[in-house]
Amino acid sequence: MPVADYPKYCEMLDRARKGRFAYPAINVTSLTTANAVLRGLADSRSDGIIQVSTGGGAFASGSAVKDMALGAISIADHVHRAAARYPIYVALHTDHCQADKLDAFVMPLVAETERRRRAGQPNLFNGHMFDGSASALEDNLDIAGKLLERFKKSDLILEVEVGVVGGEEDGVKSSAAAKLYTTPEDTLEVARRLNAVSDARYLLAATFGNVHGVYKPGAVKLKPSILRDCQEAVVGAFGEAARFYLVFHGGSGSELRDIHEALDYGVVKMNIDTDMQYAFTRVIADHCFRHYNGVLRVDAEVGDKKAYDPRSYLAAAEKGMSARVVQATRELRSAGTTMMQMAAV
Repeated sequence: MPVADYPKYCEMLDRARKGRFAYPAINVTSLTTANAVLRGLADSRSDGIIQVSTGGGAFASGSAVKDMALGAISIADHVHRAAARYPIYVALHTDHCQADKLDAFVMPLVAETERRRRAGQPNLFNGHMFDGSASALEDNLDIAGKLLERFKKSDLILEVEVGVVGGEEDGVKSSAAAKLYTTPEDTLEVARRLNAVSDARYLLAATFGNVHGVYKPGAVKLKPSILRDCQEAVVGAFGEAARFYLVFHGGSGSELRDIHEALDYGVVKMNIDTDMQYAFTRVIADHCFRHYNGVLRVDAEVGDKKAYDPRSYLAAAEKGMSARVVQATRELRSAGTTMMQMAAV
């Protein structure tokens, strides 16, 4: 199945950590942006991850409905169908979901996967993120532990966050006093609590100065050595089997050397949203500027239907975003690593 099942996805993660590369996890909001990710991954011969956030799901359901779970289901259904036409594997995830949105977003999606499994169908999603980073660590892990117990019954992977990613995403803004750096003590507690749930897998978004949003190169000051220190503490206390599979959030503006250092310390998934939004919109803006008199009916003229047909500029936007996906796979060292056997590309 081009949408990876649980064993295949676990194999993807294992290969990434062993090979010191990461999969781009691209946030999408529509069929067009989902198609752009599939195209970019296929062009670079990289497996990858397609993600839906709470805001992305609400948008995909329509501005008159704004049902975040409905929109996420619609996108995931499309990916299950369309991915079969591409020679790579993809996994489906949901992005940041705070505790107050679990019942409106993640839990309906989990219930849909459970319904599908009873009907003999594959999982809708491969994994879901619970972001309890704004809460006390004990409260964060209390909720995460209960989710992990339920998730393991349906071969779902849980992503948790310890420490806060700064900046703003989907209307959620972190305060200036947010704890932007995870400590080894934090991760020891994560391992102690979550590793107690047997036969379950989870990903950890540990923070090392990450900030959501758009920044000029060099503006974000990362400390990837924090990831090394956390890994060493956990392995020292619990053994090699406890080594984390890490997630990198808020990577826009990061120096390539910092990205590569993070990969060396166990990052297997890097979330990319802001840069993809720009790559998509930049092409549309260029189209409108170059075809101004065609897109608009200027001075009582009729314009040019070919210029204002949404398919003309959305197809170009898909291509522009897919090119940014290719760039991401190269930066994350995943290009050319697909597990799918291909006769020719």
